[in-house]
Amino acid sequence: MAQDIVVIDYGMGNLRSVSKAIEHVAGAGDRVHVTDDPELIHAADRVVFPGQGAARDCMAAISGHHLNQAVLEAARSKPFFGICMGLQVLMTFSEENAGTGLLGLIPGRVRRFPEMRDAEGHLLKIPHMGWNRVHQARPHPLWEGVAEGSRFYFVHSYFVDPEDAGRVAGTTDYGITFASVVARDNLFATQFHPEKSADDGLRLLKNFIDWNP
Repeated sequence: MAQDIVVIDYGMGNLRSVSKAIEHVAGAGDRVHVTDDPELIHAADRVVFPGQGAARDCMAAISGHHLNQAVLEAARSKPFFGICMGLQVLMTFSEENAGTGLLGLIPGRVRRFPEMRDAEGHLLKIPHMGWNRVHQARPHPLWEGVAEGSRFYFVHSYFVDPEDAGRVAGTTDYGITFASVVARDNLFATQFHPEKSADDGLRLLKNFIDWNP
């Protein structure tokens, strides 16, 4: 059956590459909409919530587009995929911008990477940028066909720290071990960018399109 898949547009996401990646893996007849219309989000079969930039700017943009309730309702009621800042803003609070309140769907904080050194004593660069391994913390339907330890593409200076460790579905090591995937019920969200992560990223998005939580 054909589906309506919405990519939420609040002016802060990598919308073209996300929508093109989803169109690439979508089924015949599936329709991909890039929109900030709450009614279209409400009517969608699946929702993708991308984002990039600073926490305060993202929250201001979400509010400015009157999308707070639409995002929260979608994240509670239908297959929902958050990407990068689309994961972070689901938390309660971010340390970024001297402290920013977030959507509060998943209890937890967004923390800045501390100053860290690699095994040779060199300072690790912040932001964490480039390819890194994701370790599957627990089974999930979206991991089907994605090998343990597969590499995905990251660009971020902050990481999520959920209060409930059971929400963590994937971890990554960069000086510390941090949660790079959070999942619960109908929601799956990644710190990395699947749309920039070659075949494994596309497989993850394809699994999302086929997922019936």
